[in-house]
Amino acid sequence: MTTTTETMRPDTVNRSREVERLVAGQATSDGAGVKLTRVLTQPLQRRLDPFLMLDAFRSDDPDDYIAGFPDHPHRGFETVTYMIAGRLRHRDSAGHEGLLQNGGVQWMTAGRGVIHSELPEQEDGLMEGFQLWLNLPAGDKMRDPWYRDFSAADLPAFTTDDGAEVTVIAGASHGVEGAVSREGTQPLYLDLQLPVGGRFAQRLPAGHNAFLYVYRGALTVAGREIGERRMAVLGNAADRDGVVVEAGAEGARLLLIAGRPLNEPIAQYGPFVMNTEQQIYEALADFRDGRFGG
Repeated sequence: MTTTTETMRPDTVNRSREVERLVAGQATSDGAGVKLTRVLTQPLQRRLDPFLMLDAFRSDDPDDYIAGFPDHPHRGFETVTYMIAGRLRHRDSAGHEGLLQNGGVQWMTAGRGVIHSELPEQEDGLMEGFQLWLNLPAGDKMRDPWYRDFSAADLPAFTTDDGAEVTVIAGASHGVEGAVSREGTQPLYLDLQLPVGGRFAQRLPAGHNAFLYVYRGALTVAGREIGERRMAVLGNAADRDGVVVEAGAEGARLLLIAGRPLNEPIAQYGPFVMNTEQQIYEALADFRDGRFGG
């Protein structure tokens, strides 16, 4: 659905957070050879708790993506896949199936364990999108798996008086509630499209970790320029009540992501993210013995 500016409550930010550091991301491949950029890597997990990983992929060469991500397991976290362009078919061991298309989001809670596949349903053309890994609180890691597809039309969106087009995937922005909310991690996930010279302000709780990723154009935050395909980790100074972004001469598209840190131990082995090594051993045993059925 689309929300008009009439239902908005514009955010006021008195002092914007500053850029703590810029991250270029690492070119890598995953699944059956899908080429992608790992923007949020494992060394940043503690700093950007509760977020574990962000991958960006964009290619019009089928050899870069056509093999997709065949069956693989997950336990202990959530995956949020946002498709800008292309078609991706999801199937999992809990009986869920869906087709992710242009502008759509797939939200999957792995919980105690799920095996799924994500395979392209196109032979050529542009494939572009992102996958975010969001940690689960210790008490939710062994919950039942959950899954939902959101088409582009399902995602709340609004346009500000300054011309910023905002899609609210999770959390709330300017009084507009997103498609998903989570009590434990309180994630905010926005896709922003700013016109030339456009400005956008978003209030953020001081204790929440936040970052943004520019995937078109360039922008500035508190006087610091952030170029295309760069992630900016935002500082957590207690006297800053949000973030203000201003687009450059080409406009900008970016993801703005924030959440409440869990401050819990992180034990990760590939697609398993738990709190202790013993729980990782248990996950491996359960997967080996076929107990990831849904």
